[in-house]
Amino acid sequence: MGEYSPPVDQLLTLGDCGETTQKWPDYPALGIGPEHVPDLIRLATDRELIWADLEGLEVWAPIHAWRALGQLRAEAAIEPLMRLFHELEDDELSGSYDWIMEEMPEVYGLIGPAAIPALTAYLADESHGLYPRTTALNCLEKIGKEHPDTRAECVAILTRQLEQFDKNDPELNAFLIGSLIGLKAVEVASVIERAFVGGRVDEFIAGDWEDVQVELGLKVARDRPRRPSPLIAPPEVLPDDFVENGHARPSSQERKAKKVKRKQAKLSRKLNRKKRKRK
Repeated sequence: MGEYSPPVDQLLTLGDCGETTQKWPDYPALGIGPEHVPDLIRLATDRELIWADLEGLEVWAPIHAWRALGQLRAEAAIEPLMRLFHELEDDELSGSYDWIMEEMPEVYGLIGPAAIPALTAYLADESHGLYPRTTALNCLEKIGKEHPDTRAECVAILTRQLEQFDKNDPELNAFLIGSLIGLKAVEVASVIERAFVGGRVDEFIAGDWEDVQVELGLKVARDRPRRPSPLIAPPEVLPDDFVENGHARPSSQERKAKKVKRKQAKLSRKLNRKKRKRK
């Protein structure tokens, strides 16, 4: 762990960010200003702290640092923080990735339009995984909401990515659609419909085309009951007498499906909260 000078060192002892999820502390009121941005970036990306003792106060310091960078509208932090999207993707034990998915849209929403080009490039880069790209598109959605003069630009970026639905992961298409709904992008409904018609949207996350029409205000209610998603394949069938250590062993496909669904559910919680707010 690196050394941090006052006033940035105060972030090492602020503690649990869960208690301030709804209302972040006023970090500039602690004496933290633009001149401290380099130290804040170093703190926000400090791997030793990210993996610090889960019982200690220091483990929360990187989160406080990226929040402070957001409040300072620190454009210098755009690229360094974006690297956390993929560098911590597999760090499930640290718990940091959940915080990244939840809070980075807020941070980039504060930083504002200057982050749009880098986020656009990140979203388009297929070398990044699904969840880092989803974080990037959620950041674009947030910027479009917080800075209404950029809404059209953010809608256009998300739509261009959705137009590639044939080669996109169906889950990515679903999250793109969720963000377009969040931006009330009725003007691109035809593109969304084409993705559904092409069978390239994970309806476990986004619902079906009728759900989207209702969300966008194009319909008052559904015309027919929902059908099962064609993307949810039946589990591999094993013989009834197949057992291992006295218990039936789930097939590899079932185990993979459960893992995918856990991740889908985690990422869809945010979308569901958005839907409840709009109602």
